[in-house]
Amino acid sequence: MEWRDHGILLTRRRHGEGAAIIDVFTEGHGRHAGIVHGGASRKKAPVLQPGAQLDLLWRARLEDHLGSYHAEPLRSRAAAALSGRLALAGLNAVTALLGFCLPEREPHPALYKRSEQLLDLLAEEEVWPLAYLRWEMALLEELGFGLDLSACAVSGRNEELAYVSPKTGRAVSRQEAGQWVARLLPLPPVMLGQGDAPDHEVAAGLRTTGHFLEARLAPSLGNRPLPEARGRFLDAFARRL
Repeated sequence: MEWRDHGILLTRRRHGEGAAIIDVFTEGHGRHAGIVHGGASRKKAPVLQPGAQLDLLWRARLEDHLGSYHAEPLRSRAAAALSGRLALAGLNAVTALLGFCLPEREPHPALYKRSEQLLDLLAEEEVWPLAYLRWEMALLEELGFGLDLSACAVSGRNEELAYVSPKTGRAVSRQEAGQWVARLLPLPPVMLGQGDAPDHEVAAGLRTTGHFLEARLAPSLGNRPLPEARGRFLDAFARRL
């Protein structure tokens, strides 16, 4: 068995004397693990860092075997990740959530493209939090928990949408929120693609996507807690608000 693909390195762990097992999100083969012989060596270890873009050749005797990778670097994101605390926390949040959410060996090519584009913006600190919010919305959509923000769930109108139902993920207008307003999640204009996307709106949007990641997606995966890396990214982002 053999295939070649591009991928984003999610995790690396030592295996035996000098090898490493890497978990990679690939464009055509989904999240896929494999052994890199010599992957823990001084030569290869600096290349095999989370977020790195790799050209991968995978081989195994049978399809369901772990198999081995020959990995060549296409793009390192180490310098971008080390450009600031927010960038490093953001990269860790993305790779941790992908490793947490994605089933093994199930292709998600659209999400792969969005993830690649997001990580390529890592050094752009002013625009990256907004790109990350949109990526979390896409992640929920891809895995079956997308938000319906097209119209108010009560009236069917699309004027003055201001809230999201925590149960259904549907938008609710300001007029229809009524006595339930304290129980609803925020729907800032930035989530509708409107306005200038100030940081406080992005933070409000991350509160809403976080609810669905924690209350809907995580239970579907065995009720495991969300990766702590997401919380560390939110803390780093809060420091600049």
